[in-house]
Amino acid sequence: MPKLFGRTYTKRQLLDRVGDISQLIHARKGRTDEGFAQGADLIEVSNASGLTFTVLPGRALDIASASYKGQPLAFRSSPGDVGPAFYDPRGFEWLRGWFGGLVTSCGMTFTGHPETDPELENEEMPLHGRLSYIPARDVSIASDWQGDDYALRIGGKMREAVVFGTNLELTREISTTLGEKCIRLSDRIENLSVDPSPLMYVYHCNPGFPLLDMGSRLVLHSQLSTEWLEDRPVEPEVYAVAKGPQRREHDDVFVHRPMADADDMVHVALVNDRLELALYWKFKRSEIPIVNQWQHFHKGTYVTGIEPGNASMLGRAWNRKHGYLEQIEPGQVRTFNMEIGILDGADEIRAFERRVKAGLVRKDRRSSTRR
Repeated sequence: MPKLFGRTYTKRQLLDRVGDISQLIHARKGRTDEGFAQGADLIEVSNASGLTFTVLPGRALDIASASYKGQPLAFRSSPGDVGPAFYDPRGFEWLRGWFGGLVTSCGMTFTGHPETDPELENEEMPLHGRLSYIPARDVSIASDWQGDDYALRIGGKMREAVVFGTNLELTREISTTLGEKCIRLSDRIENLSVDPSPLMYVYHCNPGFPLLDMGSRLVLHSQLSTEWLEDRPVEPEVYAVAKGPQRREHDDVFVHRPMADADDMVHVALVNDRLELALYWKFKRSEIPIVNQWQHFHKGTYVTGIEPGNASMLGRAWNRKHGYLEQIEPGQVRTFNMEIGILDGADEIRAFERRVKAGLVRKDRRSSTRR
């Protein structure tokens, strides 16, 4: 049953109080026809839980903005929403159309800085791949009652294809339930080609101010964390606490191999203790074994990246060397599922951290028993 405004309601109790359920949860389509936003289009979702977000059908059904009770959750970049027709794959031109947002999809065959892979295409791969600029087709919005719960779903398909080469199709569903403070992404990638293909797939999530601020902390239990320049191990004191906006532009990237609980679930959160607000990510390690973390605390572009995926953001060579470069065979299907949600208040944040620690302890106990 939905919990709204301090109490729980049955389906009947809610329908007695509204003329239409869109008063409490809805998705509305809109068309963007000015400036560089032409072709991005949008689907605006509002949930009476306080969660709102915008999905761009013209940009791989990525989540371009999100807020909770009026507080922005994600960084928004200076280019804003840019339509797919303005994509330029050369060098770092990807950044001319990067909106930031809650989720930018990277892949499907490459993630990382522009790089040439002499073992495969032997041509420069564009920054973070082509996926985020691929328009969706068969876009749908569906919603229905499931007992006393009301669920809303957005779906569509994106295909990365070239004649005589790659032919990968992504089927995406984004869902939320009335009264919940979370978004679920369910992605299915199928290789429609007769040839195997590299599969590099990362959710580039971009928390921003006010959630991101000086002292915001990353909750992440990692088996191994390394930095990007020398590939050397680092401890949490290096990456776990955010700095305020800095005068000098500087980037840090860390690659985390997260720990999972007994159910194979990984839990990550960015916590702002002053606001008593946090954003969390939940996913299976068997599907998503890497968490990339990007820190860019420069004035005017104050952003961090929490980037779960099946590969690092350090390109083909790094992933091949470390055993994370996957292949998807002809006809093979790979699934990726992730939940992104809000923790509201110190009690919810503490409970989340206790549950995560308890789950890891239970797994250790099971492992010790088996040995």
